[in-house]
Amino acid sequence: MRIVTARLNHETNTFSPLATPLAAFHPVWGEAARAAGTGSATALGAFLAFAESRGAEVAVPVMAHANPSGPVADEAFEALSAAILAAVSEGCEAILLDLHGAMVTESHDDGEGELLARIRAIAPQVPLGVALDLHANVTARMVAHADVIVGFKTYPHVDMAETGAHVARLVGRMLDDGLRPHQAWCHPPLLAHTLRMDTRVPGAMADFIAQTRAMEARPGILAATLFGGFSLADLAETGVSFVVAAESAEQARAAADELGEAIWARRAEFVYDEAPLADSIARAREAAAGRGQGPVLLLDHGDNCMSGGTCDVMDVLAACLEAGLDGLVAGPICDPEAVAALYAAGAGAAAEIHLGNRIALPGFPPQAPLALAGRVAALGDGSYVVSGPTYTGQRFSMGRAAVLETGRARVLVTEEPHEPWDLAIFTGVGIDPREARFLILKSRMYCRPVFEPIARAVVECASAGVTSSDYGLFPFAKLARPTYPIDRAVAWPAS
Repeated sequence: MRIVTARLNHETNTFSPLATPLAAFHPVWGEAARAAGTGSATALGAFLAFAESRGAEVAVPVMAHANPSGPVADEAFEALSAAILAAVSEGCEAILLDLHGAMVTESHDDGEGELLARIRAIAPQVPLGVALDLHANVTARMVAHADVIVGFKTYPHVDMAETGAHVARLVGRMLDDGLRPHQAWCHPPLLAHTLRMDTRVPGAMADFIAQTRAMEARPGILAATLFGGFSLADLAETGVSFVVAAESAEQARAAADELGEAIWARRAEFVYDEAPLADSIARAREAAAGRGQGPVLLLDHGDNCMSGGTCDVMDVLAACLEAGLDGLVAGPICDPEAVAALYAAGAGAAAEIHLGNRIALPGFPPQAPLALAGRVAALGDGSYVVSGPTYTGQRFSMGRAAVLETGRARVLVTEEPHEPWDLAIFTGVGIDPREARFLILKSRMYCRPVFEPIARAVVECASAGVTSSDYGLFPFAKLARPTYPIDRAVAWPAS
């Protein structure tokens, strides 16, 4: 038996100015991809374990993941797709793909749908299972060309391998028992805000995840997934959807419609109304004066690199300094020019820099860089190993890193945009984030499992960046309308 498996992940923010060339994916090919994926806490890792358990020959043409950014360059998409298609064309008994589900390319609004259609043209009868991110913008084309689709049920995502194992089990049944799953897709016209998708806290998202898990316990239901969607993509089919796989088409359709009707009744609970930045800064000051230990965590969710942000918008840091806050730690802020200036000054030297606001954001008014003066407190290579719970054990790099200490703030500046996955982003350059009074992170959700436990309070802060929660800032043109909550008066039947 020969199994083809691959990982190709990109969440595309069509409003982001950041380019996505092939190099952004850091692709690993062939045997090196197989070695990198083996044992990883990803769907690909689970697929490789499944293949090994069956003693199957396995081909891993590529393992590629790019941080969220603008549309994928055609050259990159064609190169990555070609590797997968070449492996499939050599013949196989099963195909297992670790995809994201919200990839847009320069030529294809539905990147995953295009890839799956090309695979089906080569291997129309081969069992094809796909694991997707919870934030996938699932399309009818994806569902039509995959035998089974299962998505993550946690955000922050800690069940990537579990999801891959679920897909593999169903493909295993197709191989062993002749199972032929029937899938149904339900797509209510709803954009859910990312800050309403935390599955760890009580609320509508957690309730619907529990409902899909309960549905999977019903006889005949093979998989049920709520996809929250990625709203910062101007596509016709952007937004919330459900995919249900069942032993019969009728059961799948009824279950998907049941879920769709239920979420539509609670659609208002998926709307996040961001507070003015000045109000958030005032809340942070009050929290710091209250009881508790640790820093007040200020999350700059308008400039989050894991949603396509530039990581260089200075709104929150500038507002904190203007408000007179001290004991600040901020970062990582991406500014290669500032890093070069701090390296040129040298560790321990006095330095004056102009920080951030360097990348023009289409549709947003230009902002001048923030002038800062202080001492170069540390220089480092920006690499570290994640201690968990997401990407545990993996080594990441922020590019070269430097810390400027101004007296009121210690600012971590890096050459590359980077999500704060771990305390090590700070401890590696001599900062203990527990000792900060205020800790500014450019993050929505992924930082929370690591940084919330050390914080006395969490305050979400709005900035004018391309990952803002204010849909009014974005010129949607392709999105099917009406769509809630951009359009408040929306009538929607489930069928």
